[in-house]
Amino acid sequence: MTDQQHQRFERGTDGPKVIVAGIDGSESSMRAAAYAAGLARRQNAMLALVYVQPVMSAGASLGAPVAEATGEVAEGLVSEIRTATERLKDIWNVRWEFHTFHGDPYNGLVTAADELTADAVIVGASESAGHRFVGSVAVRLVKAGRWPVTVVP
Repeated sequence: MTDQQHQRFERGTDGPKVIVAGIDGSESSMRAAAYAAGLARRQNAMLALVYVQPVMSAGASLGAPVAEATGEVAEGLVSEIRTATERLKDIWNVRWEFHTFHGDPYNGLVTAADELTADAVIVGASESAGHRFVGSVAVRLVKAGRWPVTVVP
């Protein structure tokens, strides 16, 4: 037998250390966040909840307060997450962080996963009909092949 065959399994050292979950306030993304939270709890991993603030230069050029609107969405998501965390703190203890990135959802999640050195990415299934033409964020993440990606319906 080789030395590798004699090595013991080290409980608690395998598995993901950072799990990135993309959230945008949709029901699908919130289910993905809940799934990721359960996975993070079981694996004792850090849960990085990521909201990608869309950049809409056309809206900004027309005077639309895009930055304020997306900032309010981010604040609302943080408030929801904190409320859920407080409600479950005696049952589950999940380490989590909230991050915002700017750009389109795919590039924002790629940047987040790279910068946070993600071991896994969890996203909700697309609820938009437009993904048939340009491809859903989930499919594009899977095709990138850089992390294990779980798509939650």
